[in-house]
Formats: sequence, structure tokens, C-alpha cells
Amino acid sequence: MTQINGRPAGAPLALAGIRVADFSHFIAGPMCSLILADLGAEVIKIEKAEGGDDFRTLRPKVSDDAGGPFLAMNRNKRSIAIDLKQEAGIAVARDIVAKSDVLLENFSTGVMEKFGLGYAAMAALNPKLIYCSVSAYGRTGPLKDRLGFDPITQAESGFMSLNGEPDRPGLRAGPSIMDMSTATMTCNAVLAALFARERTGRGQYIENALFDTAVTMVGFHAVNYLVSGAEPTRFGNASTDTVPTAAFETADRPLFVCCANDRTWNRLAARVLDRPDLADNPAYATTAGRIQHRTEILAIVAGILTRNTRTHWLGRMREAGVPGGAIASIAEAFTSDVMRDRELVTTIPHPTAGTVPNIRLPFRMAGTPLADPVAAPALGEHSEPVLRGVLGYGDADVARLRGTGAVRMR
Repeated sequence: MTQINGRPAGAPLALAGIRVADFSHFIAGPMCSLILADLGAEVIKIEKAEGGDDFRTLRPKVSDDAGGPFLAMNRNKRSIAIDLKQEAGIAVARDIVAKSDVLLENFSTGVMEKFGLGYAAMAALNPKLIYCSVSAYGRTGPLKDRLGFDPITQAESGFMSLNGEPDRPGLRAGPSIMDMSTATMTCNAVLAALFARERTGRGQYIENALFDTAVTMVGFHAVNYLVSGAEPTRFGNASTDTVPTAAFETADRPLFVCCANDRTWNRLAARVLDRPDLADNPAYATTAGRIQHRTEILAIVAGILTRNTRTHWLGRMREAGVPGGAIASIAEAFTSDVMRDRELVTTIPHPTAGTVPNIRLPFRMAGTPLADPVAAPALGEHSEPVLRGVLGYGDADVARLRGTGAVRMR
């Protein structure tokens, strides 16, 4: 892992001057605000006074009040810990919203309204506010009160039915793909709303649901079904559309090959496998023909690849212009040359752990580079600075909030 790279002196931040009141927790909301923070927004993470975001407790433990998962989703943010069961705490939250450009929340339906922090009240307080709600099934309709999580929406959207082998039950994706996809979709909506506000002068309400995102993530398979009426089936590591696109064993370790067109098949057959006769076989010349002869082609390719090592074959594929890659473990991926060359993993200072690993966002911006990463905050680390610096509270107000426990301070 490399140390963080400093931003060029004087380089602007894309969202400098934008403030986010972030009431969200776990993944879908916090990853959205993480992207906004990396783009330069000031994100004030509003956490419950007792324990904060429950995501803090997930292992492996890094500090007294945070584990690795929390660190991954909450860099570049400030934390204020508020007891929303107290009127004084709600008043502080309202004051933060009044001075914010974006409000982000992913509570169960009705919770923000219970605290007097619903959209109608906050829009009246701050007409330029962009109010963003993330939920499992939306804020309207018969499912608005239903709890839901990433793997449930994978199952219900049809996404899970596409994963795994044809003769086995559908499989969930290991990472929380619907949470993370919801986060990126929501961030797109927030950025669009900020852009629109420049023209209209007004904020707006944004809603996104994990289920809706999951339907989007089914991709073109959903449209294929709607057009043809033919329900797609699981195809494991192979492809229903191109052959050979599949995982293969070699003499030592597995790899994945993707032949998406006839040109790539010809290069694979003649220049990688040393079988020009396969390239010349008219039955295999087109994608349609190879799909028809899928079983025999996959068997031929599999038999050849087992004769040498993965390194050997990947070298030949790269030289021939055939897309192929190692099926890597997490350990292999994070110690690979490409991971090092892309500088995706860095280390950043942490006040108690010394340094912690950090994975940067995948995009780079030349004119407004991302903010240098700062480790996720301790619970209530910035309570007093936010009260004084953002809200302008004086000594008496700070002392009163500290004394009642309406705001937890370090």
C-alpha cells in the first residue's frame, strides 16, 4: 500500500462549499455521502448519542468505536452525536439542516417525520434544501413500511435467479451490490439536483429504493424477457451470448476468458491455443455457430488450457489481444501488479490505530481532484466544532447541551 498522494497546491474541490446533513447509517446512505465528501462536500454525520451508527460495531475492530466496514464508508466526514429523543437535540439537528444544502436519510418510513425532520417541514425551513430519502421499497405504496436489506432485494428483483449454476438455486452476490449501487445512483440524483438548483434556485425531494435499484441491476436480461417472454436462466461462469466466455482450469490456477466476437475467437484459437484449424472451422466461424456448438468448444478449450500454467496462458492472451484474467482471491487481487499500478489502495493516518488502509474512488478528475482522504471520525468527534463553527453556538449553549446529554461531546 502507498501513502496518500497530496492534491496539487491550489486545486479546487468540485463540491467545495456544499454541506450535507447526513442522517444515514450502514451502507446505502453513507456510501452516497462518502462520494459527496470525496468530491469536497462538508459532510456532517449526525449519529445517535448512544453508540452512533450501528455499522461501527462490525468487525474487524480498528478502534474503540469503529471497525473496518465503518472506516470504509465514512472517511472525510465529521461526526456529531445527537440525542433525537430530546427536544434540544432535535433543535440542534434542525439548525444543521437549516445551514445545509443536502439532507440524506435512510431511516424506516415515518421516523424523520416523528422527529419533526420530514421533507415538508425541512423544505419550509430551507427552500433550497435537497432532501434525499433512501429506503428498501420506497416511501409510498403498500410496501413503504416493510423492512428490507440488500440480499432480499437481490432475491425479489430476479437478480439472484441469474447467478449460479443452472442446476442449483440462485446465488446472492457476495458484496452488498444493491446497497452500493443504490448509493451511486442516489449520488447521481443529488448531483443532478444540485445542478438543477443552480438554474431554479430551489431544492427538491429525491427518493431511491434498493428494490428499484436491484431491478435496474438486472440489466438487459430484464428487457430481453419483456421483449421475448423467454425467462433467462442461470448460466454460471459461462455466457448465453458469446462462446467461449467462461472460467477454465489451467495446470495450476483458474482463469477467465471472454471471447465476445468472431475476431477474438480467431485470435484465441490460432495464436493462443495453436489451433488454427478451430479458427478455420466454418461451424465455429460465427457467434451463432459457436453457441450452437457450445459444449464441444468449451471442452476443447478446457482440455488445451490444462496443459500449461495460468501465467503462461495469460501472457499469450495479452500478446494476442484476447481478454483474459486470473480468477484471483482477495489476497491475490490486492497484491497484484494492476492493483499497485492503479494506486487504488493507500494508507491514511488514524488517531489511535496509527494508519489504516483506504480504497479510493475509481474515477479521477484532473481539474477538481478528489479530496485527500481523512479517516472516518470517532463518534461525536466534531460535536463541539460543529456547534461552534457551523451553528455559531456560544459557551452557554454548548455547556447546556453537554450537561443534558442532548449532544455527546468528546
